[in-house]
Amino acid sequence: MIDVLYFAWVRERIGVPKERVETEAPTVAALVEELRAREERYAMAFADLAAIRVAVDQELAGFDAPLAGAREVAFFPPMTGG
Repeated sequence: MIDVLYFAWVRERIGVPKERVETEAPTVAALVEELRAREERYAMAFADLAAIRVAVDQELAGFDAPLAGAREVAFFPPMTGG
């Protein structure tokens, strides 16, 4: 089990801020593919991965990051400065 957190418009499209996911996905990218296959709202949220950043256990990571031993994955839009 892994906690998956969604922030900003990613959360708005999926409709929940957080969920526990049963997965054997070896990487973040594989987890995204599992989520996309669930329902249309996930497919829409993850349609453009260039517009999404990811953190594994609260550290910025890439979509190729391994999930072995991870407890939490968060998806959010890129931060913009001001």
